[in-house]
Amino acid sequence: MRLLLIGGNGQVGFELARSLAPLGDLQITTRSGRLPGGAVCLQLDLDDASSLNDCVETAAADVIVNAGAYTAVDRAEDEPERAFRANADAVAAIAQACARRGSMLVHYSTDYVFDGRSQRAWSESDPTAPLGVYGASKRAGELAIADSGCAHLVLRTAWVYAARGQNFFRTMLRLGAERTELSVVADQRGAPTPARWIAAATAALIARLDAASPPREILHLTAAGECSWHEFACAIFEDAHAAGLLAVTPTVHAIETAEYPTRARRPAFSRLDNARLKECWDLALPEWRVGLRQVIAELASR
Repeated sequence: MRLLLIGGNGQVGFELARSLAPLGDLQITTRSGRLPGGAVCLQLDLDDASSLNDCVETAAADVIVNAGAYTAVDRAEDEPERAFRANADAVAAIAQACARRGSMLVHYSTDYVFDGRSQRAWSESDPTAPLGVYGASKRAGELAIADSGCAHLVLRTAWVYAARGQNFFRTMLRLGAERTELSVVADQRGAPTPARWIAAATAALIARLDAASPPREILHLTAAGECSWHEFACAIFEDAHAAGLLAVTPTVHAIETAEYPTRARRPAFSRLDNARLKECWDLALPEWRVGLRQVIAELASR
């Protein structure tokens, strides 16, 4: 199997580079043409839509995994063109190139396509209603893939974090080392999901593809269970202290979203229903707290 990974230097992309390698001949792109650590790879900028088709054609891959995206949620409110260029226009170009070649596309989307007003976990068939530019751009990418007619899996995930990169987990560790107390929002709920789990599940899904009947669907892919950002922060500090990563566990005050205004509105309830992933693909991610302990252990072992 020939695979092309677009965006190999982000949180999920970094993990995908490891999880996809055993599946076959893997080519990787980054904006700079360099992988984390300095190794040379293919250079590709999502802002340059004209080069996307050439990249897909040259790679001649059976499966294209697109982990590239514009993810600056708040900045997107002031840079809508950039967000849509990367999350919709570039995705459309990749999907159309896949359709022409007969390649399979695996793409990542987000809980931000929903408005967060549900009282139950969101299913794949629930109506979308993004609250901001970022969510709207990601939903536009989903629709562009469907319109292209290419075989595809769109994997919606949420609250992604890892031991590297910029994310809530690493921010909390930094603040926990600097402060004795801090405040964290307690009225937004979701399922913190390690990037490594997303990458491993992606590899498992690709390994199970049926070439005679390629999928064209959206799947939800998050850790089991749920918590608030406040609960997640408390768990981070508890586990980090136990692992020796923090000398003292800071006090975490619970606040409401209104007390911590941001440029973009966030969904209040982001838990995604993973039932279809289990029923149709026989895959299920463990509970979110298990993932946190694994990522903490990864950092502690360095």
